Amino acid sequence: MRRACFLDSSFWICLRDEQERGHPRAREIIQRLGTENALLVVTPLILAETHAYFCRAPRRALQILDDLENNPVMRCEPLFPADQEAAIRLLRQYTDKSYSFCDAFSFVIMRRLGLRRVLSFDEHFRQFGEFEIVS
Repeated sequence: MRRACFLDSSFWICLRDEQERGHPRAREIIQRLGTENALLVVTPLILAETHAYFCRAPRRALQILDDLENNPVMRCEPLFPADQEAAIRLLRQYTDKSYSFCDAFSFVIMRRLGLRRVLSFDEHFRQFGEFEIVS
């Protein structure tokens, strides 16, 4: 059975931007996961955040779209109204944290899919404490 990892925008950005401090580590991790044939799961919100980061670099912005559309190890998980309701509840519950709406959606989707592993350089996944940060 294929193991799945959630792919956060912080990781995807580092993977595709050679100027990012985490770029070398992201490449190492993604190569290792390639040998596992791991499935990488994103959401439309992760795609939007990552694409927006590169929107002033058209070649890279297109690479993000190609990653999603042409890479058989990537899957975009749809969002449902119940996910949004759960994300809003989560944000109301953790008012002491600086989780973004996208973070909350990601946590909810990971819970719904039973995903334990996440590719992320975002401290919020570590703060949330429910998931294994792949490193």
